[in-house]
Amino acid sequence: MRMGMLHLFENPVGKSEHQIIKEQMELMYEAENLGFDSVWPAEHHFSEYGYCASPQVSLAAVAARTKRIRLGTGVVVLPFHNPIRVAEDFAFLDLMSDGRVDLGIGRGYQPLEFRGFGMGDKQAISREIFDEATSLIRACWTEERVTFKGKHYQVDNLLVRPKPLQKPHPPIYMACLSPETFQLAGRYGFNVLMSGAFGLSPEGAKKGIADYRAARKASGFDPASGQVALLLKVYVGDSMDGAMKEFAGPVTWYYRTVAKYLAPPAGEAAVKSYEMYSKSRHAAETLSFEELAASPLMVCGDVDHCVEKLTQVAREYGFNELLCWTRIGGLDNPKVLRSMELMSDRVMPRVRQQTALAA
Repeated sequence: MRMGMLHLFENPVGKSEHQIIKEQMELMYEAENLGFDSVWPAEHHFSEYGYCASPQVSLAAVAARTKRIRLGTGVVVLPFHNPIRVAEDFAFLDLMSDGRVDLGIGRGYQPLEFRGFGMGDKQAISREIFDEATSLIRACWTEERVTFKGKHYQVDNLLVRPKPLQKPHPPIYMACLSPETFQLAGRYGFNVLMSGAFGLSPEGAKKGIADYRAARKASGFDPASGQVALLLKVYVGDSMDGAMKEFAGPVTWYYRTVAKYLAPPAGEAAVKSYEMYSKSRHAAETLSFEELAASPLMVCGDVDHCVEKLTQVAREYGFNELLCWTRIGGLDNPKVLRSMELMSDRVMPRVRQQTALAA
């Protein structure tokens, strides 16, 4: 099982933007030294929820300071970008990092962000924009000259440089929430990026993964291959009580913050895709931290507890890659680093062993 770290670059009260960026970058640099397989900055705009506007900028800095760790995005919101520029930027990053890029992509879900870019009327059709952008990015990476005639993007015999180092192109992870997105990821031959943090149930994950495997097979891809990554809030402490006390404030901040930005968008398709996110709002309004800690929404506790729960969650959700969301709500870096140390040295080796034996 691979293990990575998500970085949201959120901006809680009491820390400057300079502090936030310096702290998050320190954590991403240190992830390689602690044995993590990947780091995944997330694109967000216009609120304290997160302001890493360009994941590729932060990953370029990580690439220059590391040798091994993979550079993922959790995620690039394709409707906000020209897909040709996305293809160029990440091909360049793939070359400068010696082929370490994993491109995570999604459609976006926050109405505030769509409105901020003057695209409030586009959220309802974000899926068709996403589909075209995805096809155009792959064409830019794999075709010598690109001709593309879509509803939203048109290109005629364009020479796009550079091409990525990885062939045929860097692995692509697709954010999957609704059943349709799991099937779409399978048809494309992409990897899956799903999230227990946003309310996806074990039953929903199992069905989604089954649909994903079936769609891969129907489209000519090996149904058994393809990474399935789960994003999960994870905090490992030296004691059960200590971990709960240290993580409670940041997690409460997160749920109270995310609830403000999850108002359903207009349009039937957009509202449908919003349904999974609404569970986060429900959690924010109705569940205590203790109830959240007992749910599949997060893993928090001492080493033994986290090993037991992660083994259970891995069995229930069926993932083979874990993205740990530990640095939430401005949690102090020494605490995050301690959790990362415990996770890497004492939790994941046992989880890998137990899940392998179960398989």
